[in-house]
This record gives sequence, structure tokens and C-alpha cells, in this order.
Amino acid sequence: MADIKTIIELKGDYGRVDFLLKDVLDQRKLNRNQVSKRINVSHKLMTKWCDGQIERMDLDILAKLCYVLDCQISDILVYIKPEDIAE
Repeated sequence: MADIKTIIELKGDYGRVDFLLKDVLDQRKLNRNQVSKRINVSHKLMTKWCDGQIERMDLDILAKLCYVLDCQISDILVYIKPEDIAE
């Protein structure tokens, strides 16, 4: 457990999480409207997600996305370490 960083120890940039939903939709040749209807969210919200404007993510909706897109969470969410972020 000594390797686990705490928020207090980070004291700065801790990286980011990128949402790759648009890429997955493009790969599967699906449009936002089709998927938004299947997971029961508004087209407006789906557009925000595809544009990377995510404020919150409900785990139930994330599970629905993975089911509908037949993918793993790691296919649509990726953690980028601070040292891997281009300035």
C-alpha cells in the first residue's frame, strides 16, 4: 500500500481521463442518435460526451454504453498520466 498516492501527496497535476466515445461510435459506424436512444439519454447529452464535455458519468449509463457498444470500459475511458500530457 505504500505505492498508492493520495490526493494530498499529489499537490498538482494528476493527469486526466479522456472519453473516447466518438472514436468508438465512428469505429462501429453508429451515430449519436442511435446510441442515445438505446441507452435512454438525450441527444444533447450524447453530443456533449462526444465533444469531450463531461461533467459527471453515471456508472449505470457507462455500463449501458459498454453493453450497447459491445466494448470494455477501457475502450471508452483512458487515463493519461501527467508526464504523458503534451504541453
